[in-house]
Amino acid sequence: MTGVLVAGVGMTKFKKPGQNEPYRVMGSTAIQTAVSDAGIDPKLIEQAYAGYVYGDSTSGQHALYDAFMTGIPVINVNNNCSTGSSALFLARQAIASGEAECVLAFGFEEMQPGMLTSKWNDREAPMSTNFLPQLQGWGYDTTFPAGASFGGAGHAYMQKYDAGPEIFAKVAVKTRNHAIHNPYSLFSTPLTLEEVLNSQVVFMDWMTRLMCCPPSCGGAAAILCSPEFARKHGLTGGVEIAAQAMTTDTQETFDNPMNLAGRDMTRRAAAAVYEQAGLGPEDIDVVELHDCFTPNEVVTYEALQLCGEGGATEMIENGDNTYGGRYVVNPSGGLMSKGHPLGATGLAQCYELVQQLRGCADKRQVEGANIALQHNLGLGGAAVVTLYKAQ
Repeated sequence: MTGVLVAGVGMTKFKKPGQNEPYRVMGSTAIQTAVSDAGIDPKLIEQAYAGYVYGDSTSGQHALYDAFMTGIPVINVNNNCSTGSSALFLARQAIASGEAECVLAFGFEEMQPGMLTSKWNDREAPMSTNFLPQLQGWGYDTTFPAGASFGGAGHAYMQKYDAGPEIFAKVAVKTRNHAIHNPYSLFSTPLTLEEVLNSQVVFMDWMTRLMCCPPSCGGAAAILCSPEFARKHGLTGGVEIAAQAMTTDTQETFDNPMNLAGRDMTRRAAAAVYEQAGLGPEDIDVVELHDCFTPNEVVTYEALQLCGEGGATEMIENGDNTYGGRYVVNPSGGLMSKGHPLGATGLAQCYELVQQLRGCADKRQVEGANIALQHNLGLGGAAVVTLYKAQ
C-alpha cells in the first residue's frame, strides 16, 4: 500500500435551486479548477469517480466530458449524503492499492427546493422497512423523514443529557459566523440566537428551520496522486490523506435515535481512522463535520471523540468548537451555511481542509493547522471519516 496525496482541489460557489448552472457546468468547472490547482496535464489522470444522487446514469461522464475526454474509466457513485466522500474513498483506494498513480474524484448536485424526496415512487424505498418504522415506533412524525431522523437524535440527546434546544441554536450561530468569511458559502449574513430559536418550527416543538441545512446546488473535485507521482512531476502543495475509513449500519443502528442518525457508524469510522494514523482527537486542529442539522453536529462531537459522553454542552459553552477554542469545527460554514449539494458535499469538505492545511484559507484560516478531520454521513447508510496531514 502506498501513500496518497491530495494534489489539487476545486469547487464552485454553492447556490439555491433555480439560481444554479446545469450540473454539467458545475461539475466540469470544479474539475478544471482542481486540475489547474494541481498543475497537471489532464491526460495524466487515469481514473475518475463521479458522485451525485439526483441524476441519470452516466451523468458523471456528461460532466467530465466538458472538462476533458481522454477515454479513462469513469465510475458513477451514489451513497446519499456521503456520496462525495464515497467517491474520494474509492479514488484513494485506487492509488493506495497501486492500481493507479493519479485519480480524479468529483461530485455535483442539481437540487430542487424543499425537503429531500425520492424520485422512485414505483418501488420499495431503501429505508421503508427499517428506518422509518423504527422512527414511528419511537413516536416521531416521519412526514419529514430527514427531520425526524436528526430531530429524533437531538430529542434523545436532550432527554439523556438534560440539555435544551439552545445548544443546537448556538451551533447554528457559530457556523454562520464562520461562513461570513467563505466566498463559496451560500449564506453570509450573521444570525442571532433569537433568530434561530424563533424561526419556523419544522420538527416537534423545538427544531427550527435555521437548524436545518438548505437544499443547494454546486460542484467540487479533488485530484489524488501517489507521492512518487508528485515527485516525478514536480507537484507541490499536496496534503496527505493519513487515514480513512467507511462504515455502514449494524443492528446497533436501531438501538436508539442517536445511532439511527449515524452516531455509531461515525464512532466506528473515527476509531478506525485514529488507529490507522497513530493519532488521536487531541491531535486534531480543524474539523469539517456533517452538520446537515445542528443536532447532528452536537451528537457527532462525542462520536468523533472531540468531547466526552454528554460533554457537548460544555464544549459549546466554552467555545471549544470555534476560533480560540480547542477545535475549529466547520470553518467553511458547514452544510448549514455553505450549503449541501449532496454529491459535492464531501469533496467540498476536502477542499476546505486542504486550503486550511496549506495555510491558504484567508480570513477563516485556523492558526497552526497541521492535522484535519473530515466527517461525511449518509443515512441508509454510510459514514466516511478522513484524516489529513499537512506536508
